[in-house]
Amino acid sequence: MQVFRGFHHAALAPACALTIGNFDGVHRGHQAMLALLRSEAQHRGVPSTVLTFEPHPRDYFAQLAGKPEIAPARIATLRDKLSELERCGVDQVVILRFDRTFASQSPDDFINNVLVKGLNARYVLVGDDFRFGAKRAGDYNLLDAAGNDHGFDVARMMSYEVHGTRVSSSVVRDAMAAGDMARVEQMLGRPYTVSGHVIHGAKLGRSLDCRTLNVRFGHEKPATTGIFVVRTHGLADHPIEGVASLGVRPTVEDAGRVLLEVHCFEWPSHLGTEGGYGKIVRVELLHKLRDEARYDGLDALQAAIHKDIADAKSFFQAQRRQTTRDRI
Repeated sequence: MQVFRGFHHAALAPACALTIGNFDGVHRGHQAMLALLRSEAQHRGVPSTVLTFEPHPRDYFAQLAGKPEIAPARIATLRDKLSELERCGVDQVVILRFDRTFASQSPDDFINNVLVKGLNARYVLVGDDFRFGAKRAGDYNLLDAAGNDHGFDVARMMSYEVHGTRVSSSVVRDAMAAGDMARVEQMLGRPYTVSGHVIHGAKLGRSLDCRTLNVRFGHEKPATTGIFVVRTHGLADHPIEGVASLGVRPTVEDAGRVLLEVHCFEWPSHLGTEGGYGKIVRVELLHKLRDEARYDGLDALQAAIHKDIADAKSFFQAQRRQTTRDRI
């Protein structure tokens, strides 16, 4: 998959089949849309292309209004969004900066400058609630009429439901805020994951008898925080069970920087004590144990950590017992 910042690149295909959106989480509704896009792209002999935005348009408008608190929480970092788009078979992703100039475009300017001149779209697939242009003035009917004028096909994908619930990024965020990771997995079609490079931290975990891997979450407002049962991929030839904290570490830092700290129950011996740094890991958050909490000192924090470790091990033991019963 090729990724472009803007559409002024010689390597960008001269034509494409396109869908447009934020794709936060790349949930099952997104996946169904991308499967249709791939099919239509293959039929036309052009690459499947996703047009997405950074920052999220609602982030931009929240900042513009001086109310950053109303911006949506972020399900996935840009890295994880791109990884999931690639897993879904997308050929190209074009990332546009959402700023004042972009937001002020009329619907006609968006069609002419972006869809026609910028990307030469031959097919445009949108969701049933798609709006575009300044003040969200453009809708499906306007886009469909423009397609007739400019020679591109337009299609609309209706809502995707799982057990009677319309799947959307908002529904996923609500489930994450509630700590219902089983429901999140149901909406995503996979466990919720955070990935990134292992970075150096304060190494406080060593003094607490709980060595951790640190991965930065690249957004200041994650859709969930707390203590989780996890599996970590990328350190060995098999996933490693563990427990993790996702948040701002109120007892030891409280600096607002969001960090995923992972304690692996089994440390691969071939890595040595320092071998994890710089590796790209993918951490599945399987079950939420509790919210973050502030403790009166490191002794209380250490006691809480060791209880979390015990609770996480109990979760995995229960899973294995259930798997054994299912096989019988």
